[in-house]
Amino acid sequence: MARVNPTRMELTRLKKKLVTAKRGHKLLKDKRDELMRRFLELVRENMALRERVEEGLKNANRNFVLAKAVMREETLNTALMAPLQSLSVEVGSQNVMSVDIPKFDYKTRTPGENDIYSYGFAFTSGDLDFAVKSLADIFPDMLKLAEIEKSCQLMAAEIEKTRRRVNALEHVMIPETEESIRYITMKLDENERSTQVRLMKVKDMMIKENIEAKRAAQN
Repeated sequence: MARVNPTRMELTRLKKKLVTAKRGHKLLKDKRDELMRRFLELVRENMALRERVEEGLKNANRNFVLAKAVMREETLNTALMAPLQSLSVEVGSQNVMSVDIPKFDYKTRTPGENDIYSYGFAFTSGDLDFAVKSLADIFPDMLKLAEIEKSCQLMAAEIEKTRRRVNALEHVMIPETEESIRYITMKLDENERSTQVRLMKVKDMMIKENIEAKRAAQN
């Protein structure tokens, strides 16, 4: 326990501090619990999305391997050399329990669905079409996966920071403040008892002096 001045003013200050600390402790615990709930929801969503993305990438790679097996390498490189479609990613944020998590969105240069194919179909394999289509279809999930994984990292860091604050209040600040309050209360009670004892002694002395004065007057 830190050294404190055992006065009534200090006692009042510490009692207010204790009320504030307990209120802050409750708010931080509620925040930590809500962050954990949302974090676990994101983790479950992340696991399902990752499985879907990995399956999509596996299918795309398989189709690329098949396309490469039936096409000449020069023809394959030429077909993919000058893409018709392009996209831009917009990065925003959303505040969740004081955590700014990222929000990713994208826009394609043109709205045409067939603009993902940068080649004519006459001299290319259908497996290449499937591979390109697989990548185009899985891209939104890949972007969402990146968003969720970054959100999980940020929320995990905030949960750890909030947990440390809760523990500091629960195991250090609140107990120390309560101990200081008990110490000051004990000291004030001791001082009050000592004052009462002194007053009683003074009163007894005054009564004794009055009795002696009356006896002297009678004599």
